[in-house]
Amino acid sequence: MAHFDKILIANRGEIALRVIRGAREMGIKTVAVHSTADVDAMHVRMADESVCIGPPSSTDSYLSIPAIIAACEITGAQAVHPGYGFLSENEQFVQVLEDHEITFIGPSAEHIRMMGDKITAKETAISLGIPVVPGSEGGVPDLATARKVAGEMGYPVIIKATAGGGGRGMKVAETAAEIDTAFSTARSEAKAAFGNSEVYMEKYLQKPRHIEVQVFGDGQGNGVHLAERDCSLQRRHQKVFEEAPGPSISPEERARIGGICANAVAEMGYRGAGTIEFLYEDGEFYFIEMNTRLQVEHPVTEAIFGVDLVREQIRVAEGMPLSFGQDDLEVNGHAIEIRINAERLPNFSPCPGKITQYHAPGGLGVRMDSALYDGYSIPPYYDSLIGKLIVHGRDRPEALARLHRALGELIVDGVETTVPLFHQLLAEKDIQTGNYNIHWLERWLDKNLG
Repeated sequence: MAHFDKILIANRGEIALRVIRGAREMGIKTVAVHSTADVDAMHVRMADESVCIGPPSSTDSYLSIPAIIAACEITGAQAVHPGYGFLSENEQFVQVLEDHEITFIGPSAEHIRMMGDKITAKETAISLGIPVVPGSEGGVPDLATARKVAGEMGYPVIIKATAGGGGRGMKVAETAAEIDTAFSTARSEAKAAFGNSEVYMEKYLQKPRHIEVQVFGDGQGNGVHLAERDCSLQRRHQKVFEEAPGPSISPEERARIGGICANAVAEMGYRGAGTIEFLYEDGEFYFIEMNTRLQVEHPVTEAIFGVDLVREQIRVAEGMPLSFGQDDLEVNGHAIEIRINAERLPNFSPCPGKITQYHAPGGLGVRMDSALYDGYSIPPYYDSLIGKLIVHGRDRPEALARLHRALGELIVDGVETTVPLFHQLLAEKDIQTGNYNIHWLERWLDKNLG
């Protein structure tokens, strides 16, 4: 075991602040890296040290492995926390860190590689007893094979990039008449987005929910699950509203799928936080992917279990065993997170600019994760997420009431945001009752904002 005296956070925004706070509580010093556009960012102000690693472009700064390695060497950082996005699931980055005897606060390069390729991930899931969506055995090399596989599975089918994510390289064919166009389009998008045109096919579920199980392993054969999150409210495959536990999941289902996932993590020898994602329909779970990192929506899990996932990430990276077992984890209440973006409705176009006034909501059961402050200028170069509002209540109705109250307290002036969208959503009966699936929000937006 090796205790870290100093860690570098290879990220920006609210997740960089989240890691800084967790490290500080552990008595660990932090190093912030930043582009020239982020010189005045809050994570730079809060860290013990900061290093400029390049110009505004992510490619030349936050995604520059040589620049981050140099920052570690300059500051003497012994470990790197990647946050989410950027290099958080980059196996090459993990390998380079290891070559420089710097610890990656996350899983091994092998596990990132294994789960980063969709076909390998599905094969691994099957070998570990995780239920999967019916689909092709490996990649689909040509249109003739695509037609054959689709005919055997039955329509509708979905075609996905093996190296994909974020909805890119993903097309649905409702009928045989659509398979040719869907297949060629998916391959073209996959090639453009990921440099890899390989695709695979799965049965397309009609009205599923997106359920993800939070897992944690210590790399020493111990693994646990921390229940599930429902992330079904999505726009263009990007999550908007997340809650835990899932309103449609029974305690028996939770124990069943959670146990399968925890056993899989233990059997893999997985180290750190991970999320096993499923489509859920008619009482059945179907594996879609595993994210080998901390999720944007991790605070709702922290709220219902009272654990600090970032601190646990750091602990297991130091070589320590998990600080809790499955029997120590009990769901307490209900939590909801909404993602607030600097975007102009109804088109959701980015809206960077200067914050003239910012006031975060507070009170019992309210948490605001944001890097905003009065006078801060949101740069136009990065993701438009500017804050996450998380609420926790004794049950779902109390959490919804608390969210409504907290939204009324939140002030973000100077730029347009997606806050008005959530005021509208909270008035919808389907949201109040938890009666939604992964298509609900897109259809609601077409009807109400289209």
